Amino acid sequence: MRHYPRNSPQAAARLLALVMIADGNVCRSEVEAIRDRGGETSLGLPPGGFSQVLQSLCEDLLNGAQAGGSLSACLDDDLLDALMRDVDDPALQSLVIEAMASAVAADGHLADGEQVVLQALHRNWRQPQTAALAGAAPA
Repeated sequence: MRHYPRNSPQAAARLLALVMIADGNVCRSEVEAIRDRGGETSLGLPPGGFSQVLQSLCEDLLNGAQAGGSLSACLDDDLLDALMRDVDDPALQSLVIEAMASAVAADGHLADGEQVVLQALHRNWRQPQTAALAGAAPA
């Protein structure tokens, strides 16, 4: 997995990209929700920056899948926790949480993969919004 500086726009965008691909596909409604709320600029990315981070994440995960045998094997709790720790600024965490909430709500369905990412967020971040996001997951 490539390295981004702690609290960088790219580290934050990677978390958003992760929740968007967690269900196996990025739907148009998720992309539109992020675009409509100014997700790129709110995270500090230049125009087109989110697409670059999304593509890089997919490449990193595919490379890991080739080495480890499967894509899901690459996303264990240790990796998810490490990626979450790359964003420890509370203000940036709040922006990521807002963007994730928009993406997750966009298709009207909380997939199992999205739930796994949100649980990792809840484990690692101690903000009130994380409980609401993690609580959105079906039991």
